[in-house]
Amino acid sequence: MKLEGIHHITAITGDAPRNVDFYARVLGLRLVKKTVNQDDPTVYHLFYGDEHGDPGLDLTFFEYPGVAPGRPGAGMVHRIVWRVASPEAIDFWESRLGTEGVDARREDDRLNFSDPEGLDHELRVDASGDEPLTADHVEVPREHALQGFDGVRAYTDDPDRSTALLEEALGFERRGEGWESRGQHRGSFYVYDAAPDQRGLQGAGSVHHVAWASSMDEHEEWRERVLRAGARPTPVIDRFYFRSIYFREPSGVLFEIATIGPGFSADEDPEHLGERLSLPPAFEHLRDQVEKTLTPLPDTTRWRPARVSGSNPAK
Repeated sequence: MKLEGIHHITAITGDAPRNVDFYARVLGLRLVKKTVNQDDPTVYHLFYGDEHGDPGLDLTFFEYPGVAPGRPGAGMVHRIVWRVASPEAIDFWESRLGTEGVDARREDDRLNFSDPEGLDHELRVDASGDEPLTADHVEVPREHALQGFDGVRAYTDDPDRSTALLEEALGFERRGEGWESRGQHRGSFYVYDAAPDQRGLQGAGSVHHVAWASSMDEHEEWRERVLRAGARPTPVIDRFYFRSIYFREPSGVLFEIATIGPGFSADEDPEHLGERLSLPPAFEHLRDQVEKTLTPLPDTTRWRPARVSGSNPAK
């Protein structure tokens, strides 16, 4: 059994409209699902992805309006690393981010920057050979679009204490400065950096958890493997769009194992993903209540290319 790299990454925002503007307009991602936090349905859960909402380029945010800024520390992911196709794509993003007033720092074929709430990102030229996962955008040429997650960097005080769970239970393999989780189709890296002295705080601009991708038929077995390794996984939780298991790895980072499927088209036309508030069946009775409390969001269709009626572009 092998996990198929990162399924999704979930972070926190205190300002959903600004978040949508940055990730859907500036970074060119598609808002593929506008729903609610199933553990607190009074707040948004926003999903950004490629054209189809595929695992591997699925960045999600819980909105807690006005929440204080977070601060990454030991036991937290502090940087998201993305793939782009070429050095020319790095040039494009350095220019685009600079035009937007974002401080983008170039290091050879890498580009580092932070979102408006301080969440750190890095773009690097892809060397994986995996299928690119891209979204269509009126201002971002397809050849320069973000192509999916390359990996994440986390803080820890003692990376060795996580080795057994990562390698023996989860099947991660040592690669360079960290580990790689690679299945038949995709892979992602997981790297530790020395934790800062200051204690980490969850808040705006911080990563809540990182999810790894499992096939549906192997999901229960992954839970058993994690349990046998001494971690404390939750029962399988049906999130409607995928199924989830949560646990903390020994360094403190919150992990999820999420299934590939059923997917975001379970309740929306693929041509119109993310254009309306979607509520899983168990939450549909709350629609009137939550629609009155959720923050109004920008219309993201203005940043999407016009489609010929009935078209269904290939991946």
